[in-house]
Amino acid sequence: MKVAITTAQPSLDAEVEPRFGRTPYFLIVDTETMEYEPIENPNISAGGGAGIQSAQMIAQRGVTAVITGNCGPNAFRVFGAAGIEVISGVSGPVRQVLEQFRAGTLNAAPSPSVQNHFGMGGGATRGMGMGRGMRQSGGAPPSPANGAGENSADVSSLKDRAKDLQKELEDLQKRINKLEDK
Repeated sequence: MKVAITTAQPSLDAEVEPRFGRTPYFLIVDTETMEYEPIENPNISAGGGAGIQSAQMIAQRGVTAVITGNCGPNAFRVFGAAGIEVISGVSGPVRQVLEQFRAGTLNAAPSPSVQNHFGMGGGATRGMGMGRGMRQSGGAPPSPANGAGENSADVSSLKDRAKDLQKELEDLQKRINKLEDK
């Protein structure tokens, strides 16, 4: 079985990248042999549509599943149409994640894990092209009038997002340090 995994580095020793459409690399891995092909993501700096373009590129690789930290609605729809399951909410070393996948402990996501434009640094609440009619319905921040259950879910979601952003910041700092050392 072939799967695609988002990573910051082209190696099985890398960490799973929290972004799908703007991940630096995809690893296409044969889960039976553990042979893999790293693919540099040409859409990492796309002005828009990175998720859709990346999903279309990966769908053409014959994978049956995509493993990532987060997957937005547009990429999620592309994968659904192609019959590819999306496993999101994943973090950690790629080898460990692959073992979890092979053991059957990772589950397919029932829906996208983030809103449009997540990988651009803030989603629908921060702009990034939203003035052109691209705002996703329901993309407004939660109102204080939400019930206690909704607030709890919002807090949990925000904590998860903060953790993802912290990891992304740490990865960027590592990359900066590595480039400065050259």
